[in-house]
Amino acid sequence: MTEKTVKLDILSDPICPWCYIGKANLDRALAAIPDHPFVIEFHPFQLNPDMPAGGMDRRAYLEAKFGGKEGAARAYAPVVEHARAAGLTINFDRMQRTPNTLDAHRLIHWAGIEGRQYAAVSALFTAYFVDGRDIGDHEVLSDLADSLGMDASVVMKLLASDADREDIRRRDAHSREMGVTSVPTFIVAGKHAVPGAQPPEMWQKVIEELKDQLAT
Repeated sequence: MTEKTVKLDILSDPICPWCYIGKANLDRALAAIPDHPFVIEFHPFQLNPDMPAGGMDRRAYLEAKFGGKEGAARAYAPVVEHARAAGLTINFDRMQRTPNTLDAHRLIHWAGIEGRQYAAVSALFTAYFVDGRDIGDHEVLSDLADSLGMDASVVMKLLASDADREDIRRRDAHSREMGVTSVPTFIVAGKHAVPGAQPPEMWQKVIEELKDQLAT
């Protein structure tokens, strides 16, 4: 990074609807100001770190977390409203399973090594929220890797191994130890934490302020 750039670290989980909305709002601000100074990196934070490795039936998950369909509907009402405002689609009816996202975070990490991390996060959000795919499934993850221009056979072999599992868990635990309790959490320049799905206007204001600071 040069002195004319600013690091934006994003703690996120690919099954977190507010992370999906928060990234969409950030995307709109970045599109409005293409010469923004941000260098962006995503970091792992699992909403459900104790989820069984194979995930679980989504209906059972909602029953356990919200007391059933009606409780889930109440909890997700603001999500639906904000997603619509952000121009996003969420097809809850297509989601059959709630996955463990450790392997999805591994894919994000490997995509980052190849300079494809932002695209990988976008692909995972679309796969889960729009297409209702099980992003804990290795076949699905390798297919997404292929769509990103990564070597799907290599990714499949990595997923079958323990590669980077402990690193993801350690980074997740480190964020919790630092006091992060929810996602998305955006950290600007390594020191200013911005929690939640902020509107595009806020990000545009931050970007303009940072550009002014860097210009002086």
